[in-house]
Amino acid sequence: MIRTFFVFAVSFVWLSVVQAQEIRIYKEIDTTKLAMTVYRASAETQKAGGMAPAMVFFFGGGWTGGNVAQFEPHARYFSQRGITCFLVDYRVQSRHGTSPFESLQDAKIAIRYIRAHGDAFGIDADRIIAAGGSAGGHLAAAAALVEDYDDDTDDTTISCIPNALVLFNPVIDNGPGGYGYERIGEAFPRFSPLHNIRAGAPPTVLFLGTADRLIPVETVQYYRVVMEKVGSRCDLFLYEGAGHGFFNYGNIDYYTQTLRESDRFLQSIGYLGSEIE
Repeated sequence: MIRTFFVFAVSFVWLSVVQAQEIRIYKEIDTTKLAMTVYRASAETQKAGGMAPAMVFFFGGGWTGGNVAQFEPHARYFSQRGITCFLVDYRVQSRHGTSPFESLQDAKIAIRYIRAHGDAFGIDADRIIAAGGSAGGHLAAAAALVEDYDDDTDDTTISCIPNALVLFNPVIDNGPGGYGYERIGEAFPRFSPLHNIRAGAPPTVLFLGTADRLIPVETVQYYRVVMEKVGSRCDLFLYEGAGHGFFNYGNIDYYTQTLRESDRFLQSIGYLGSEIE
């Protein structure tokens, strides 16, 4: 039996040996093909005949740039813990000339695609975790909370709402004074996660550095208050003196701390065991 603390001790070795198993195209718009990179759950960590949870990662970059490599270390780690992970590419301004609204459309259709193909991926479609950092954290939260911005081609009979959220310094307030208001404008009441929290919101863990210049501590604290008012769980971890993007793999101490707390959160909701058999 290998206990969880040992998993963290060797996780960085796994980063160099686990390989992505496949690339899937989940959406085509004219000549643009959007793909997701899939890291299948390690067979050794799954119960015989069981379906793995899924974890869907959305990179940050202000809906302007960024790429799927940001969460590759997280995907490699959690695939070894028994979760099938998806690194989702989506349209951004620098590469596709699009707005944040198209980014959200893509995030929603990506989750629907994964849920619709659950059997093929060997995942439990009722245990989908959406995760992301900064604007990617917005996409994860907005897929869960925002009812608008479905693509015209979406099959809306398939839910895009994830069952849990893991959010790293997420953009959750797009209102006046919040991040991105100059691009979202008067659409913010329908686009901003903070303004759309309602009963049934998925259990959430949220990480923020207290020196983040884009996301105020007061914003995430208020987000937690509103989540708790509607009866939903929101675990909040603040890291003193840490700035925006503190959780990335390049900041190995914070990466390890937030990865550990993410793991514990997923254990607490029954998506991970405390031991690997």
